[in-house]
Amino acid sequence: MKQLLLVFIGGGFGSVLRYLIGKFLNSTENGIPYGTFAANILGSLIIGIILGLAAKNDSLSQNQTLLLATGFCGGFTTFSTFAYENHVFLKTGDFFSFAIYTIASFIIGFLAVFAGMYLVK
Repeated sequence: MKQLLLVFIGGGFGSVLRYLIGKFLNSTENGIPYGTFAANILGSLIIGIILGLAAKNDSLSQNQTLLLATGFCGGFTTFSTFAYENHVFLKTGDFFSFAIYTIASFIIGFLAVFAGMYLVK
């Protein structure tokens, strides 16, 4: 039960922070989802740091990892919003934004995880 509560608390904080970032960074003028992009890349970096710390000499406990990686990063990052925003790009025929957003999200997201893990080596 304690582990469920840790994931719940971390997820709540992550979700609220993602909402605030999206509210301030998503562009209503051109429809580019800067907030979602920023949350997903920052979340990728953070989870790389957290899991790197957890793997390094067991620096984080299982409960801390659940709170931060599973809970916070799980609530902070969002694949469903990413998928929906790409659907909107395709529906409106904005294939260029679709391609750039998708490719940049995957490549920079992976690089951010690797960078986070490298930083704690």
